[in-house]
Parts: sequence; structure tokens; C-alpha cells
Amino acid sequence: MTVRVNADKTTGIAVVTLDRPERLNAINLPMRDELRRIWRELRFDDSVRAVVLTGSGERAFCTGLDRDAEVPQPGSPYMADDPLLRVGPKSNDLWKPVVAAVRGMACGGAFYLLGESDFLVADTDATFFDPHTTYGMVSAYESVLMAHRMPHGEVARMMLMGTAERIGARRAYDIGLVSELTDPGGALAAATACATVIAGYPPEGVQGTVRALWAAKEAALAAGFAQAPHLISLGNLPAHRQAELFAVRRGGGFRVR
Repeated sequence: MTVRVNADKTTGIAVVTLDRPERLNAINLPMRDELRRIWRELRFDDSVRAVVLTGSGERAFCTGLDRDAEVPQPGSPYMADDPLLRVGPKSNDLWKPVVAAVRGMACGGAFYLLGESDFLVADTDATFFDPHTTYGMVSAYESVLMAHRMPHGEVARMMLMGTAERIGARRAYDIGLVSELTDPGGALAAATACATVIAGYPPEGVQGTVRALWAAKEAALAAGFAQAPHLISLGNLPAHRQAELFAVRRGGGFRVR
């Protein structure tokens, strides 16, 4: 299994842990399928009233889609599949609150998960970046999701600067992407403490609030997502050119701001 779930029926908390630390919790297709199954199962488990989402290990929360993943695609450009489009809780109609606990790197496809979490708690060693442009790819879905969590200039800079910069935890807190900072190793406990408080409230009001908050940006997300496949089709370099750029940039330096 590539995802662990620990549910505590006493507190009403389920901790969902991405568990591929040797791959920096990058998402392969089995992990994607596990996440979708888990979100759907949590919809029907009334003993779970709040969820904490985190990553295993110290180095990364998640580094997006595993570059070794084989993603089958239809032959037609009008039916291109995005493998992570429905990997998050909201995309699977889970309207229970999800608090993300971030340690280490969170980048690229991790934003599908963070963009559908209700708020983020992060260690001071957390960093956020998006490598798409560096490797000749369009950051489309990720940009749309993060544009609803960060000021426009901040998300634009993060997406356009690629691997040259990372947003540090303090900067992420200052711009509102992160709601609380903790000492290294403390994000999971802090997120769980928040989730425990929320799980103690009547679930009908909590879940209705989650749904209302998502509804406030749902139409804009849908409009942005509608453009994404065309932009990706037009702007992405061929896979072999992306791989060449990835190999060249793998050891490159970066600054944290």
C-alpha cells in the first residue's frame, strides 16, 4: 500500500499519510487510485468527522506525479487525461474538513492535494515550488488551484520561476498559504489538534461550512480547468525533451525566499 490511514473513532480523526518516502511521496497511479478509494470510503464512515493529510518521512510532503509513472493516453488530443485531476478530497465529494500537515518539499502535483485541503499547517522547514516551466510544461491545473490560495503575484512568481526558487515556510505563512508554523516535526501534531477541535463540533454544520467555502470558488475553478487541457496540449514540450531538461536541471541550485 502507498497510502496509510489511521482512524481514531474516539476523536473522530483519520490521518491519511502518503507513504512512498523513498520517492519523496511522489504519486504513481496505484497511489492515485488508493487516494480516490480512501476519499470515497471516508464519505461513508460517519465515525470520521475530520481528516489530516500528511506525507511520510522528513524530506517531502509530496513531489507531485512520479516521473516514472506510465500514464496511458487516448490518441486524440481532445481526450487527453490528467492523471491527478481527481486525486483530491473535494474531487471525490468528500465534504469533511481536511487539514494538511506539510513537512519538507511540496511541489508540482502536490498542489492538487493542497488546493483541495481546507487549510495548511507547516513545519518551518517546509518549502513550496512548481517545476513545470523549467521542464517545458504548462502549469495549468496547479496554477488554477493555487490562484485561490495565494495572491496573484505570488502564485505567478512561483509558477514562472520554476525550480530556481522555493517559497519558504515563513513566506508561505506571510502570504496566507499556510495558517500555522511549527518547529520541525510538529506540523502533524498541530494539524491533528486543529482537526480534533473541529471533529468535536456537530458534523452537519461543519460539513455545510466546508461545502459553502468550496462553492465560493467552484465556478472559477471550473472555468480555469476548462482551459487547462488546451493550454497543456499547446504548450507542453514532447516527453523526450522534458526528460532532457529534467536531467540537466536535476542538480541545479535554487534560492529560498
